[in-house]
Amino acid sequence: MELFAGITVLSLEQATVLPYLTYRLAVEGMTVIRLEHPERPDPNRFVGRDVLGEKGMNSYYFPNNLGKKAITLNLRGEEGQELLRELILKLDVDIFATNQLPRNYAKLGIDYERLKGVKEDIIWVGVTGFGPESNEAAYDPILQARSGFMELTGEAGGEPMVFGLPMADLGASEHAYGQVMKALYKRAATGEGSRIDISMFQSAVSWLVNPVLLGKSFGAKVTRRGNTHEFFAPVSVYETRDGYVYVAVGNDRQWQTITEQPGFEGLYKEEYKTNVGRIADVHGLNESIRQVTKTRTTAEMVELFNRIGVPISTVSSIEEVVEDPYLKGKLISSKDSRTGTEVFLPPPPVITPYLESAKMQLSFPPRWGEHNEEIYGDALGYDAERLAALKASGVI
Repeated sequence: MELFAGITVLSLEQATVLPYLTYRLAVEGMTVIRLEHPERPDPNRFVGRDVLGEKGMNSYYFPNNLGKKAITLNLRGEEGQELLRELILKLDVDIFATNQLPRNYAKLGIDYERLKGVKEDIIWVGVTGFGPESNEAAYDPILQARSGFMELTGEAGGEPMVFGLPMADLGASEHAYGQVMKALYKRAATGEGSRIDISMFQSAVSWLVNPVLLGKSFGAKVTRRGNTHEFFAPVSVYETRDGYVYVAVGNDRQWQTITEQPGFEGLYKEEYKTNVGRIADVHGLNESIRQVTKTRTTAEMVELFNRIGVPISTVSSIEEVVEDPYLKGKLISSKDSRTGTEVFLPPPPVITPYLESAKMQLSFPPRWGEHNEEIYGDALGYDAERLAALKASGVI
């Protein structure tokens, strides 16, 4: 039996930060059931291309929702909240998660104390922009701006820029993943549940160990530097005859080895022997390197530098990344039984036993309320008449 096969997650989720967390839990083999309002579902369902020709199944919704089930539930009234409590008990829910604003916790009957009263050992997860005391709205780019990420991203002297990925969202999800695993261990060891509050802002700032220490402690000005590195040189993108390579020299020995190669001897300067000297003339150094790399093809550069032990990479497109030999046979796939549409995802950092046993396949992202009959009917024992009445009254 898989380690997490008996764990059930009930998640009132939308957007990216919480769906990505629960996707990571689904990849571990946990049963993840996403809760959505019967009239106002996750807005991400309507973002991206309408690839299936179905309402609420647009492409942007897919990536973070493979391997899940979906039900609808209106928590604004007592009947819906009572149904939530019944779900927690009868499904034996281990983890309840939400990324609602804190002001909605009590209104929806999802606050930790209330759910702990339903199930003493429940693990409760709340993901917010700035912590449980704040109701300030926050999307990923807002947090990238607030946390200093944008100050560190972009060309020197140019405009601040956001990352190419929603790193505040994804980082908070990964930090929450670690806390959930710790809470599961605590419960296994002591029988106690946990309340986990994840501030996306604090999550993002936690990565600023170098900028904060150097700035706050020593008054250093740490800001964006384009493709270069503040403390090592040469580290940058260099044009080749047919594209680009990224080179990262991490020590003086690597630099010396480069200057010993045919065609690169002209890069030798006494003042460049140490990293300090190279940093002092980083712009001149990089321009000199480009004059050499532009005479070589990307393939020639990669072959040479790999042979001499200097870190180098092509600047890969996404199309090239998914064909990388290190990903061969490791992509996650999911096929829709209704339309035959197949989608693919990159694997998690470590291939889980559940994924291995499932042969790297997950169920297709669930339709809006797709599993109402299964969960309410089979698990809770409601008959068709009761389900129809709940639907008619707007509870599900």
